[in-house]
Amino acid sequence: MERRIGYVLKAFGRTSETFITNEIYLLEQLGVRLRVFSMKTLEGQKKHGKLGSIQSPVTYLPEAEELSDVWFAGWLWRNVPKFFQAHWRLASREAIRYARVLREALGMCWRYRPSRWAAPRKIFFKEFLQAGFIADAALADGATTHLHAHFCHGTTTVTMFASGLSGLPFSFTAHAKDIYLKELNPGDLLQRKMARAEFVVTCTGANKTHLDALRPQGAPEVQTIYHGLDTHLFAPARGERTGPPRILSVGRFVEKKGFTYLVEACALLRDRGYSFECLIVGGADAYQGRVVARIAELSLEDFVQLRTSVTQEELRDIYAESAIFALPCQILDNGDRDGIPNVLAEAMAMQLAVVSTNISGIPELVKSGENGLLVEPKDAEALAAALMRLLDDPAELDRMGVAARTTILRVFDSRRNTEVLAEHFAEAREEAAVC
Repeated sequence: MERRIGYVLKAFGRTSETFITNEIYLLEQLGVRLRVFSMKTLEGQKKHGKLGSIQSPVTYLPEAEELSDVWFAGWLWRNVPKFFQAHWRLASREAIRYARVLREALGMCWRYRPSRWAAPRKIFFKEFLQAGFIADAALADGATTHLHAHFCHGTTTVTMFASGLSGLPFSFTAHAKDIYLKELNPGDLLQRKMARAEFVVTCTGANKTHLDALRPQGAPEVQTIYHGLDTHLFAPARGERTGPPRILSVGRFVEKKGFTYLVEACALLRDRGYSFECLIVGGADAYQGRVVARIAELSLEDFVQLRTSVTQEELRDIYAESAIFALPCQILDNGDRDGIPNVLAEAMAMQLAVVSTNISGIPELVKSGENGLLVEPKDAEALAAALMRLLDDPAELDRMGVAARTTILRVFDSRRNTEVLAEHFAEAREEAAVC
């Protein structure tokens, strides 16, 4: 019987997580057999081309209601039946193992309360229910030998419980806010996960440094594997375009992207007589209202336009019609930040000159003055100056674009990076076979 890796995701096919979709597709091309477990079913998402090419079976968990502002007894009455049969089979199969994980989950409800007098964190019981469904399904198919989670907060908690219930080893990939926001991994929860994981992967060297500092004794060393991207899909092209040069930015409308600073930089460009247009493409979020308000306050409606999220194929054409890519990321007061934004790598692969900020893992990708420009975060003046430098010097703009593409081909080619991850899974399969 073939051996599979169980891929545990919060939501399979999410538009803002194309790097996961691409990773699954490339793992399949490399011969890795997968089974995807999606904790949520998405609706109204744009579907990227690669999504339709994925052959791995996808299992959607029963929808568990949110726990916020609900009577817990009523929540249990409505939600436990959705998972009961799976948990009954697990308890019947290995009663001691089941009791041990249940006790741990309940203990975590108390251990990781925000304060001594706070109510128990019921989320861990919800995640225990979800884990039971995954563990039961993985044991039933007889082929799943390893579980892997993306993002090291809730998804990995579920996967850790599923590992305990099934006896299957697990691993996880850590990304951005899931690493840095303490409330997502309260107390020593992240260290607990690292200690139990077969291996731990993250997508930037900055993340690795942070995680290694937290790594408990005996835990596996954190591995850096850049996301990578499809350098054939994102290849140099110039669309037919008339009018002023376009400054492009892409990302969810969340505060850490720094879009308001880009809007303010555009006001400075306008006031200094530059001809340009700015397009910001991204999925709607709470921060979007602040961006819209700032555009109105600065009377930039004729210069700055917003567009909702698009597929990768549509985005490729938008890159091709743009002159500069700008993404002024910032670190928030609660520690939330980007790692290396995938859109930054996509723009560089399209041979666009890029302007970003010198935070987190971005300097691992962008070498200021060589393949792009980096400025301090939250500094609209510095951002405007960098944009003006490129608008004033088309030769430098082109030179940096070529250097950007060269960097992506050398470091961020998706197939090469996915091969490293596939090797980890192969080692995990070999160990499972020995056991």
